[in-house]
Amino acid sequence: MSVTTRRTRLAAAALAAITAVSGLAACGNDDDKPAAGEKPAKLVVDTFGEMGYDDLVKQYEKDTGIKVELRKTAQLGEYRPKLVRYLATGKGAADVTALEEGILNEFKPNARNWADLSPLVTDHSKEYLPWKWELGKAPDGRLIGLPTDVGSLAVCYRKDLFQAAGLPTERDQVSALWPDWKGFHDAGLKYKQGSGGKAFIDSITAVSNGVLFQGNGDLFYDKEDNIIADTSPAVKNAWDTATSMADISAKASTWSPEWSGGFKQGTFAATFCPSWMLGIVSDNSGPANKGKWDVASVPGGGGNWGGSWLAVPAQSKYPKEAAKLAEYLTNAKSQVEAFKLKGPLPTNLEALKNEAFLGYTNEYFSNAPTGKIFGESVAKIQPIHLGPKHQAVKENALEPALRAFENGQADKAKAWEQFTKDAKTQGAF
Repeated sequence: MSVTTRRTRLAAAALAAITAVSGLAACGNDDDKPAAGEKPAKLVVDTFGEMGYDDLVKQYEKDTGIKVELRKTAQLGEYRPKLVRYLATGKGAADVTALEEGILNEFKPNARNWADLSPLVTDHSKEYLPWKWELGKAPDGRLIGLPTDVGSLAVCYRKDLFQAAGLPTERDQVSALWPDWKGFHDAGLKYKQGSGGKAFIDSITAVSNGVLFQGNGDLFYDKEDNIIADTSPAVKNAWDTATSMADISAKASTWSPEWSGGFKQGTFAATFCPSWMLGIVSDNSGPANKGKWDVASVPGGGGNWGGSWLAVPAQSKYPKEAAKLAEYLTNAKSQVEAFKLKGPLPTNLEALKNEAFLGYTNEYFSNAPTGKIFGESVAKIQPIHLGPKHQAVKENALEPALRAFENGQADKAKAWEQFTKDAKTQGAF
């Protein structure tokens, strides 16, 4: 039996219990089923981060008379365990659930946990980036997710802090500082010198994400889902690049209180910004810092960090209505509005050609032409094979090891040893 076959069978066996439990719960008691044609009073949508749906659901409520409850979770690391619990127990899941690219493959083999959207919505297969649409399908061919966004990469930077440190402030000049990652480190050293020793970047884990998601080869898994974290050249390159920048880091790990507060306090002057991060940066920075931020290109010219799909758990009592809501939230007009509000980059082809999208300037970010900046990069994005436990490996193996090095708790060799050991445990399935 091949390694791949064995892994596949083990994965199927490990997921069988959840499938059985959630399958039984999804069937439920006949008394729990709504009457034929009954309209739901409320639909619940689970999201993480900021997906820009606040105004859209209000309009949907007006149009349909159905109340929509948005349940937001700030961090994906907190979101995933709750979703696993909902599926395992067969209760608690929202009617519409966002699935991020890092966890999507983990749930695909258990297709019975998700409604097949194909018979519930119009055929939109030609309306989205082709690879994004295909990734929303389970191994059995059922469509479990409608495409939302992709996470085209850029750098968000504080113009006022750059100016005080003697660095250029105009976005084209700033982009020219770092054609590659060495240039980025050099700019950080200049900033540190000109600012009296202040940190340039928020954390080296942010750097590792920027490098990883530039798509330079397989990451934690190969195409057959064998874990290769300890031998992957792309992972080693991200590791070496990130650890080389510990001397310009504020050591403020993403999503930590220190990180959130650092935006207002000016603890760091730059951070990596996939398009969906724009809303998070502005929310954390607050009104007082409006106009102080701007957007420049990422070292190396591009990349894709993040992106999601909207799915309907099989346990929803109103799968047809939930599918229609997911369809509404992912259509061309809605994707443009979500981008304007919080930054998620459209994957709908009509939205990507929309003049309101292409011409959009973000007032908070010094009127940066974010529609043009991010829109022009979409065609360059190539899908990256992430593997079934990608998010667990990244959050529970790679990032803790990087933080251990960054905080002086382990030297580089010891931290790498910690990562490769933990990666095998976290990546097993």
